[in-house]
Amino acid sequence: MSLMSERIGDVEEPAQGTVLESLVLSFSPSLVPLRQRWRNNGLSADFLGDYVTTFFPASDDDPTSGERAREARTAVSYIANELLENAMKYSVTTSAYPITIHLILEAQTITISASNPVTHAEAERVETLARHLDTTDPQEAYLAALEQSVLDEDTSGLGLVTILNDYGARIGWRFTPLDDELSQITLLVRLSV
Repeated sequence: MSLMSERIGDVEEPAQGTVLESLVLSFSPSLVPLRQRWRNNGLSADFLGDYVTTFFPASDDDPTSGERAREARTAVSYIANELLENAMKYSVTTSAYPITIHLILEAQTITISASNPVTHAEAERVETLARHLDTTDPQEAYLAALEQSVLDEDTSGLGLVTILNDYGARIGWRFTPLDDELSQITLLVRLSV
């Protein structure tokens, strides 16, 4: 990866005036050990899932509204958990740069993004994965990731291809150099609602 910013996949920012609600959680990678932080990922992901359901109120006029809220909650919780786990696992824990997860609600789209600091070498590894996933059929990528997970769970990318395959999400990556040693990876996942 060059020391220039890179964009792969669907990294389009929400159009001005289309954001209905937005929420950002920020974590310091060096404050709490990873093992302890890992337990909090599920809590944070479930919080985002619960939070999003407040924007899908049950309606007597629409019998599908309850199911729609449950589907949104499940999708947001799963995706947020996957993004947080990856961000925590691959972040440079000695970095002063935070790990963030951002939830953006628009009328027809939910965007969840996570940003974390990584070494330039890690950014190159993720860029290779991003280019592969951006050009591969989701079903094909899912089967390949299942096979790879048997060999090496840490590099399979199974969580990301599950997001693509099971939720029909669009994914994009931004790679931004932070300094001579670190880059920031932002992974964006968009769901149609």
